[in-house]
Amino acid sequence: MHFTRPRELLVAGVLGLVVGYLLFQTAYGSLPRMPLAAGAALFVLALVEVVLAFSIRARIKAGRVMGAIAIARSVALAKASSLLGALMLGGWLGAIAYLLPKRSHLAAAASDTTSALLGALGGLLLGAAALWLEHCCRTPDRGDSDRPGGVTG
Repeated sequence: MHFTRPRELLVAGVLGLVVGYLLFQTAYGSLPRMPLAAGAALFVLALVEVVLAFSIRARIKAGRVMGAIAIARSVALAKASSLLGALMLGGWLGAIAYLLPKRSHLAAAASDTTSALLGALGGLLLGAAALWLEHCCRTPDRGDSDRPGGVTG
């Protein structure tokens, strides 16, 4: 398994943007109003991943041994979450691109834009938290001066 590449995130984001825009273009009239917390789950996932990243980082810095399976699972979670974050960021940006021009003549579009902005922020935070978790799971260099006794985790 390789670490997340920027082009993978870009492809996921563009795919989400196109699908989000087309979905809103074809079905917006039949959708109920979006709740303000439409993207709240993304914030929760981002918080969990940040806590996990700092926990793993602290264990590695302290020289405590971690199981390879636990690290592999964390990397897999981080990779999947970074792709989900990029996809959701693109999807919410597609919704925003559809809603912004409609704000002046549709009352629902004004409130839905706020929900979409919060959703986009959630996608961005999830992607950033996932990339941080992935970074914290990397094997430290032998010459790292902040690791006690050259521990390689």
